[in-house]
Amino acid sequence: MDIKSMENMLARGQDSLLLRFGLGGEYLRGEDYERAIIHLRAALAFNPRHTAAWKLLGAALTGSGQIAAAQTAYEEGIKAAEAAGHIQAAKEMRVFLKRLTKPAP
Repeated sequence: MDIKSMENMLARGQDSLLLRFGLGGEYLRGEDYERAIIHLRAALAFNPRHTAAWKLLGAALTGSGQIAAAQTAYEEGIKAAEAAGHIQAAKEMRVFLKRLTKPAP
């Protein structure tokens, strides 16, 4: 489904976690970080334990230059992933977090 279709669904009041997650992912792919952040935060308002939304939110925040917020998103995502038993997602977010905190050469 394309962004326009999803935005139309949202405008019709069909708001949901999956719709917001989908919009966030599409905007992230298009490097529209600010819109991605808005939709991914909305997805997390539906379910703050949605591991994949935390992971994409961290990426969107990183892309927008909001490094401290990205670190927080990854930390929260790691907690959510561990609580849900999503070991691989937790490992991936630890790698992303480490890259953010690694000093520049």
